[in-house]
Amino acid sequence: MDLGLIGLGKMGGNMRERLRRAGHTVVGYDRNPELSDVDSLEAMVEKLPSPKVVWVMVPAGEITRQTVRDLKDLLDEGDIVIDGGNSRWTDDQANAVSLGEKGIGFVDCGVSGGVWGLENGYALMAGGIPEHIETVQPIFDALKPEGEFGWVHAGDVGAGHFSKMVHNGIEYAIMQAYAEGWELLSAVDEVDNVTEVFRSWREGTVIRSWLLDLLVAALDEDDHLDQITGYAEDSGEGRWTVEAGIDNAVATPAITAALYARFISRQDDSPAMKAVAAMRNQFGGHATRTSPPPGGDKA
Repeated sequence: MDLGLIGLGKMGGNMRERLRRAGHTVVGYDRNPELSDVDSLEAMVEKLPSPKVVWVMVPAGEITRQTVRDLKDLLDEGDIVIDGGNSRWTDDQANAVSLGEKGIGFVDCGVSGGVWGLENGYALMAGGIPEHIETVQPIFDALKPEGEFGWVHAGDVGAGHFSKMVHNGIEYAIMQAYAEGWELLSAVDEVDNVTEVFRSWREGTVIRSWLLDLLVAALDEDDHLDQITGYAEDSGEGRWTVEAGIDNAVATPAITAALYARFISRQDDSPAMKAVAAMRNQFGGHATRTSPPPGGDKA
């Protein structure tokens, strides 16, 4: 099928390629002309046959909200907008109401897979009415991993991004546990090879996971993570997960502690946060901060 794709960064660009490999026609638009297939949002919409389907893959917040407003002016009844960014679920509900005033459908889709998604596929969590999901299902089928899992119609509008938010909150807690374990192992004299301990856990243990694999890959590149400062950002979903727990009287102590640990990382060069930063870089290409050389300027 034909799809307009807005936002061709690390995720969007790879998604365009995966969709094209599956035989779909993708017209991509990005503010960077070197990445874009067309020179404007209007040109992208004009190239799509009706009913038009447009996937928005830009940073969450006002950029996404403005893009949806622009699409409302350009699209017509029967067209569908998919927000595949990391928007807050409450924005989804507002966008669905706004677009619905013109008869334009709206689907929210949480996407996980990072820089590995091109080859491995993307885990997709979608929210929207069944009619709209059915229309865009070929796009989901092309993006999802091969096999039985990796795709879900989570519920009504907002359910996709709410599910992705909780997914990311869990991710915070798992990474924090690995990172604290790495720091503790590194602190004792009895353990000679911390990297090999982690490597041994990759088979046969109950804590094996892809995140563990990625931490081992990071340690193989830099055994003591000397090239990374212990600073880890939070992209929003962890905060929203904690807030949702409060709103629904659901205790989230592990996720909350992991979020607060990231706040602490911005004040001190935390060894555990080096491991979190390294894992974020491995799975998502998130930027790391390079440590200054010993005795160098730390300003």
